[in-house]
Amino acid sequence: MELAAGLDEIDRKILRELRQDGRIANTQLAEKVGLTASPCWNRVRQMEQQGVIEGYTVLLNQKALGVPDTVMIEVTLDRHDDDTFERFGQALADMPEVLEAYLLTGEYDYLIKVAVAGTAGYEAFLRRRLYKLPGLRHSRSTFVLRTLKRAHSPEP
Repeated sequence: MELAAGLDEIDRKILRELRQDGRIANTQLAEKVGLTASPCWNRVRQMEQQGVIEGYTVLLNQKALGVPDTVMIEVTLDRHDDDTFERFGQALADMPEVLEAYLLTGEYDYLIKVAVAGTAGYEAFLRRRLYKLPGLRHSRSTFVLRTLKRAHSPEP
């Protein structure tokens, strides 16, 4: 069966394992997917070169870092020209509190995921960061009560 980006079932197994543990040793990875070390390493390198694997990262614990609360913020801009979108998007990308930011279709222009320390941290983010950005017309926020599923890439 032909899969997306020319991936076969062994490639998908490799990706599932790396998705669970990006630091797994190549020998362990090879064993788990039923290959020897060299062909496994070659497949991983090929998927890196093709852009299937974009990189490796570490997950940080928000609570341990002192920002245990997550807020989802919907934002509407007052103008919809390229320059406004570019400047606003870059400003969001530069804010350390912003975990994710998406340009949307529909009623709101952006959906922003922010890490804060309670309502005081949220208020500080709004007043010192978000509301200082030019072009913001309206925002609506929702505190996340609990994360039910967290994935950083789709299931291969």
